[in-house]
Amino acid sequence: MSSRALQKVSPIETTGRKQHKEKKVRYFDYGLLAMIILILAFGLVMLYSTSAYSASVLYDDPAHFLKRQAAAAALGFVALIVISHIPYQFYAKIHGLIYLVALGMCIAVSFVGTDMDTGSRRWFKVGSITFQPSEFAKIAIIITMAAIIANGVKTLRSWKKVVVAFIMVLPLFASIAITNLSTAVIVMGIAYVMLFVASKPKGIFLIIAGTGVLGIIFFILRAGYRGGRVAMWLHPEDYPNADVYQTLQGLYAIGAGGLFGKGLGGSVQKLGVLPVAQNDMIFAIICEELGIFGAVCVILLYLIMFWRLLYIANHARDLMGSYLVIGIMVHFALQVIMNIAVVTNSIPNTGVILPLISYGGTSVMLLLAELGIALSVSRQIPME
Repeated sequence: MSSRALQKVSPIETTGRKQHKEKKVRYFDYGLLAMIILILAFGLVMLYSTSAYSASVLYDDPAHFLKRQAAAAALGFVALIVISHIPYQFYAKIHGLIYLVALGMCIAVSFVGTDMDTGSRRWFKVGSITFQPSEFAKIAIIITMAAIIANGVKTLRSWKKVVVAFIMVLPLFASIAITNLSTAVIVMGIAYVMLFVASKPKGIFLIIAGTGVLGIIFFILRAGYRGGRVAMWLHPEDYPNADVYQTLQGLYAIGAGGLFGKGLGGSVQKLGVLPVAQNDMIFAIICEELGIFGAVCVILLYLIMFWRLLYIANHARDLMGSYLVIGIMVHFALQVIMNIAVVTNSIPNTGVILPLISYGGTSVMLLLAELGIALSVSRQIPME
């Protein structure tokens, strides 16, 4: 046998080398996962601290709200893990179906939904399980806008195409605004920012913003209670009713907290003074118990989470992944800003919760599922 033949590499060894070369190490954003777990854990602690008294009075169980939230969070975390393993390109194929399902549910809830003491039908209720379709609509608009941008980013250089993209949002916006204007504003805000980032013409967005403001005024005037909320926001001292009472007690809680707060569990306002503090007004109790220092720490946790989302968006494999994560980041940012603005009486009371911290089973499950999409995008970032 010749020396040349002896030097030949076996087929098995050659195949192994090729597979080794072809195998790519994929990135996974453990920083984002850590922030999700931290915010969620902090939220459960504060939820128990905030709701233990009212849960004891209403249900004879101080952990009633905590148990329900923990169960929803557990299901949401399972959804996060499962969705993080689903290639996000799948959503581009079914974005039309997702949009139609969301639109159908938001229309149907106005006719067959349940009123949960809000004065309007916003929930589907089956036994003890409730579901708010407007929360699903937020995910639907993120996926729809990401798919539209990824498929036609070149056409968005024309202002006419931008207007057409906004027109597609209007049916979903209108169906939600009938019963829940604040959520409709968030849905429109998500679409607005995503298209603004993707589009070349910027002047058209000033016109759209002006039209949007007029639309919001129309919906405010259409329902008397919305106009009342604006008046109560401007002159709270003239309206000694429940809505203003909640806002004022929230401000008292913030003022009482000072720099470092009264200590975890030390809130007085949660003892039947601040109504349903575990929902929209939980940030006020955070300020009362942990002070300005605790409030700043919470905001920093969100900012770190936004930084990780921005990193994923900048390094995503394609436009679809990038704009999915941008939409998710905008969604969370809008809710955080609006909730804190309401609690500090910077804007009228809108009923927007603090993501992953306020009580709400539907919200926490869908928010975690949404973050699962962001982690799915991170999985396809190649390691250098």
